[in-house]
Amino acid sequence: MTTSAPSHASMAAAIWSVADLLRGDYKRHEYGGVILPFTLLRRLDATMAPTREKVRDRAEKFSEVQKKDLLLRKASGVPYYNVSDQDFASVAGDSGNVAKNLRDYVSGFSPDVQRILGNFEFDAVITRLVGNRLLYKVVARFQEMTDLEKLSNHDMGYVFEHLIRKFAEDSNETAGEHFTPREVIRLMVRLLLDSESLAGEGQVVNILDPACGTGGMLAAADDAIKEVNPNAEVYLFGQEVNAESWAVCQSDMLMSNRRGEIAHGNSFSHDAYGGRTFDYMLANPPFGVEWKKIKNEVDAEAELGFAGRFGAGLPRINDGSFLFLQHMISKMERSEERGSRLAIVFNGSPLFTGAAGSGESRIRQWILENDYLEGIVALPDQLFYNTGISTYFWILANRKSEALKDRVILLDARDQWVKMRKSLGDKRKEISEEQIAHIASVYDDAVAIAADADHPDHDKVKVFRTRDFGYHRITVERPLRQRFEITDETLAALKVAKPLARWEPRDAFVDALRPLLGQVWWTKNDALTALRAAAKEVGVLWPSSAPVQKAIWGAVAVSDSNGELQKFKGAPLPDADLRDYENVPLHEDIDEYFQREVVPHVPDAWIDVAKTKVGYEIPLTRYFFRYQPPRSLVEIDTELKDLEMQIQKLLSEVAR
Repeated sequence: MTTSAPSHASMAAAIWSVADLLRGDYKRHEYGGVILPFTLLRRLDATMAPTREKVRDRAEKFSEVQKKDLLLRKASGVPYYNVSDQDFASVAGDSGNVAKNLRDYVSGFSPDVQRILGNFEFDAVITRLVGNRLLYKVVARFQEMTDLEKLSNHDMGYVFEHLIRKFAEDSNETAGEHFTPREVIRLMVRLLLDSESLAGEGQVVNILDPACGTGGMLAAADDAIKEVNPNAEVYLFGQEVNAESWAVCQSDMLMSNRRGEIAHGNSFSHDAYGGRTFDYMLANPPFGVEWKKIKNEVDAEAELGFAGRFGAGLPRINDGSFLFLQHMISKMERSEERGSRLAIVFNGSPLFTGAAGSGESRIRQWILENDYLEGIVALPDQLFYNTGISTYFWILANRKSEALKDRVILLDARDQWVKMRKSLGDKRKEISEEQIAHIASVYDDAVAIAADADHPDHDKVKVFRTRDFGYHRITVERPLRQRFEITDETLAALKVAKPLARWEPRDAFVDALRPLLGQVWWTKNDALTALRAAAKEVGVLWPSSAPVQKAIWGAVAVSDSNGELQKFKGAPLPDADLRDYENVPLHEDIDEYFQREVVPHVPDAWIDVAKTKVGYEIPLTRYFFRYQPPRSLVEIDTELKDLEMQIQKLLSEVAR
């Protein structure tokens, strides 16, 4: 009688039960570091079993130099092999030499598997298990899991993903760096993929995640494409800087038999896919990641301009979000060919951080003026494990539909969530399958109506032209008017002014001004006459040094709306304290705006044209703001009285 294969959920639960052996000697967040590599080993051992002897025979026929990796892979029938005389059963069958035999078994694997285990720091895992007298128990427990041999590659991939999720949930302090909630990924993939481009025979689809973590996004995209077109050939490419996360991702690729390549390293400083392009890209990079350690490499790339990846500009050193986005845009297929689509998770900062002329603003300007941005979806807060902040999907494409040419969709999905039965770190909300379908439907509808209206009025979705996010930042100056006076503060300021520090008669000059305490002059000329006369009485000549003169007037002059208008070469001088800025929409005439919005309030103001800059920002929350009038005082007073009565009642019960 044959037994049916177990479900991937029950298999994952059986594997995770190994944690019972580790409890006490390991902290909860350390379980995954043991369970994941042993799961990989046991599964690989099972899949190599049918061709194990064939591989050993083939290996023995060649000298060490002659052994060819390709031939051994071909003999194995899977993308890996092992030439050791040991296997998992023989390791588990010799309790006295389990560590020695296990290390011998590991050393016989093909180089790619050894690299994975090395990034798991598997040798250190063995040593620690030996120290805790647990190694044989763990090996024996995994050897008993014969059901691992019965699972298909597809189901084994689900098992490993289930374990990854469990590992992430128990490691809340780092989960956000390497793990994205499954429902968030499903929504992201649903918005990213365009079914029409995936249909048809002979489809070859390349997908990249430059911050792939444990590979959940890549796996979800693969599964979604196969649902649309089961015959599509999908190749997954990723890059991950964290060694253990890379090892987990690479392990999942092996066990799921997915095709592609996962590179280990920093995407900014060591681009593993230079010169290559991809059909789809998606990423959830760490929020606010600092790039100070690789500043030299990034600066060097930026100096290449658009021949490199960061030609649009560099963001602040403490937030590399826009570096990830530019990196992905640089890998878009040419729009004249197939073009590309990408989706990325951001916090709110990239929407508006950085004034006109800043790196962030220039990057937004470049993205919008090149019509790459298709849409932004505002998500609920408290969706992720290590942060409760609000997040956003940015969806970009260089093959936008005709309806969306020079237009951008903004969708407010912040109310699309259900409360979790049990919080996981900062994650208290999740998006249901029905809500995923609803959000995707609203987004699709927005694409359809974009051609019919510039600003369709809807509570949750709006479509804007790309230039609607641009503005001219103008500098509004007002004239400097001053009075001139001598006070105790004036004398104290002159005593400590740096330009006067090396002026020999400084102390004599300050003492000469003491008799003028309380004096006020309403013109600079009258003040100059009085100051010169006071200095002359003590034998001090008026200074010829411009910095010294500037320091004196800086201490004596006081801004006063009733004071004398200060000029330079006949033109009014601006008052820095009254300087203001206005953002004028790009589609408006600056002079008309100024006359309408500024002049009626400050008739003497003017624009410093030389300082005008172009900026871009996307104030999404402002577009969806709905005014909520405050409650009436009567309502608040009634509520307070009710609370007072409840408190009195509780106090009376306590006093009994």
